[in-house]
Amino acid sequence: MSRFEKLLLGMKQNPKNVSFEELDKVLKKCGFERRNPGSGSSHYTYAHPQLMDILTVPKSRPVKAVYVKRALQLIELLDKEGD
Repeated sequence: MSRFEKLLLGMKQNPKNVSFEELDKVLKKCGFERRNPGSGSSHYTYAHPQLMDILTVPKSRPVKAVYVKRALQLIELLDKEGD
């Protein structure tokens, strides 16, 4: 099992204890593009060319579970489209 797979599995098992850096690494590895926040904002936006949905995540430590769960949903959606 690779480091990426271990990280993804850990996020699925415990979405409450995920740092922004870990979530960012997983999303980038899955092909999401990150847009940095505009002036005065702390929210990063992630988009994937194959998906209509976007994900906006505040840079806080740890990231709230709701954002991690939504990211995992989008990753699963990508896996289903890839099959």
